[in-house]
Amino acid sequence: MSPRRSYDQYCSTARALDAVGDRWTLLIVRELLAGPRRYTDLHADLPGVSTDVLASRLKDMERDGLAARRRLPPPAAAYVYDLTPRGRDLLPVLQALGEWGEPELGERRPTDAVRAHWFALPLLRGLEGDGLVEVRLEEGVFHLHVGAPHDGRPLYGDGPAPAEPDARLVLDTGTCTAVARGELTVGEAVRDGRIGVQGDGTLAKALREG
Repeated sequence: MSPRRSYDQYCSTARALDAVGDRWTLLIVRELLAGPRRYTDLHADLPGVSTDVLASRLKDMERDGLAARRRLPPPAAAYVYDLTPRGRDLLPVLQALGEWGEPELGERRPTDAVRAHWFALPLLRGLEGDGLVEVRLEEGVFHLHVGAPHDGRPLYGDGPAPAEPDARLVLDTGTCTAVARGELTVGEAVRDGRIGVQGDGTLAKALREG
């Protein structure tokens, strides 16, 4: 494993960038906030990254204590990568970067890839309360753990909710993009009828009444 490059500056910002400033590292963190992922799953959801670069970044993250590789018990018996507590501490960094980057989102370019769950963090910024939320978009379905304690549980995941959700949100990609850009809040979209809210849970009722 190659030694970590460093800015060699006695500054906490420089030290942080020593660990997470390389291209792709923070996007790998974004993916691992969904919980343990196999290498092949990470590669599929990070279009544009080469296999060599992804493998190198994961090794760097293991070395720096941001992620760990472990083997799942049978019958899966596959190796997965998971964030360590130190890696999960990057959530507010990603949230702040996402909020700062809202004006840069602009219109989707023809070359832009998209995955439904990439809208998870913007939606989490706009949802209050506690509960399991299922989100249905044209690109796919994902679920969010709103108000989840910072104890290592996944914040979101692909596919339908693993249990009956407290709320189910149905919206089009344009509305979700407007929320991601900061042009529209979740509450405004619900009041305008751009987000349909289904379910009888406390979270669903709060969204409808808000």
